[in-house]
Amino acid sequence: MRMYDIIRKKRDGGELLKEEIDFFVEGYTKGKIPDYQASAFAMAVFFKGMTEEETANLTLAMSKSGDMVDLSEFGDKTVDKHSTGGVGDKTSLIIAPVVSCLGAVMAKMSGRGLGHTGGTVDKLESIPGFRVELSSDDFKKQIEEIGVAIVGQSGNLAPADKKLYALRDVTATVDCIPLIASSIMSKKLAAGAKTIVLDVKCGSGAFMKTLEDAKLLAEEMEKIGKNCGRNVLAVITDMDSPLGHAVGNALEVKEAIEVLKGGGPEDLRQECICLCSNMIALEENISYDEAKGKVEEVLSNGKAFEKFKQWISAQGGDIKMIENPDLLPTSAYTYDVIAERSGYISAMNAERIGGASVILGAGRATKEDPIDYSAGIIIKKKTGDYVKEGEVLASLHSNDEKVLEDAAWVYSLALTISDEKVENKPLIFERI
Repeated sequence: MRMYDIIRKKRDGGELLKEEIDFFVEGYTKGKIPDYQASAFAMAVFFKGMTEEETANLTLAMSKSGDMVDLSEFGDKTVDKHSTGGVGDKTSLIIAPVVSCLGAVMAKMSGRGLGHTGGTVDKLESIPGFRVELSSDDFKKQIEEIGVAIVGQSGNLAPADKKLYALRDVTATVDCIPLIASSIMSKKLAAGAKTIVLDVKCGSGAFMKTLEDAKLLAEEMEKIGKNCGRNVLAVITDMDSPLGHAVGNALEVKEAIEVLKGGGPEDLRQECICLCSNMIALEENISYDEAKGKVEEVLSNGKAFEKFKQWISAQGGDIKMIENPDLLPTSAYTYDVIAERSGYISAMNAERIGGASVILGAGRATKEDPIDYSAGIIIKKKTGDYVKEGEVLASLHSNDEKVLEDAAWVYSLALTISDEKVENKPLIFERI
């Protein structure tokens, strides 16, 4: 078998056999297939696409290219959630304790943030003492004891995807539905959960800018999951506006705690209830409404917050910071963004708001950049709100006073203020 023939076959629109896809993934992972041939393969897929079976085979091959987490001892109770990335998305911090309260097993590997999107691992590390690295034995022991653990992604989890994504990033082949879907799902399959709920973001702060593209990606990932023997459901959610009011690591932890105590911003609360309910309904094979009732009960009776404290303590986090969130890292400087005119906020560009948070120190421009866990933004006004000239739109937080005005200028550019009030978009677009 030759890589040349595989490239040519896909270039001409042919359907690749499982053996051909396995040959490519194994050869590229081991360095036997050079970058220039892998680039040609990716470009051929970009233009010719892949069938449902091809995409499933590519996903499986990449998932098996490195470590595979074995959660079989927990039966069908294992669940996972993936978000395609957004601004202010702290849902994993809320979902994990909620579903584990209800008997599901949340054994999750998460990544760090890059660019305008935040990472769950960064948020957790803003809690002093929290350990995102656990040995395999400690990981499973914690799951057995409390039903929840979130750790950093293993360096050898789906290495074929890591290598191929880096190549796609510099060869203009990232924006390809089969390659995006297989990239995401290869890591989810390697992580071992039986039930997977996908939060596919749509809008200015998301990778998929249009509802049409978000639906295509959601449908593709759902098909992959089913073809690979997993229970998969996708929910398409809005990311034109940041989720909740907090953007930034410690600030988002505080907001997650508010929701776990039964309060918090309504949009964040409702999205978490939706995702948790779909997860429990799928895992327990019950109706969405029955699952939703269970989810709302553990949020209102304090059990979800108690599970959160138990989880954070198990991974070394300082529990005093959870019981009194004001003790979490805070910035030395704050700066208010002021409305220059009166009117209604008719649009927010979540990607620009995420960019402002990166300037403040809450995110990374490159993987090597340090994080200021206290930095970020508290949003005072969102789409649909009326603001008066001189009113505070947002409060910026940073330990670097020199970046505040620059970040405020970027934040101001993210808002459109109009005389007419616009109708808000739905928070949840569709369930696939």
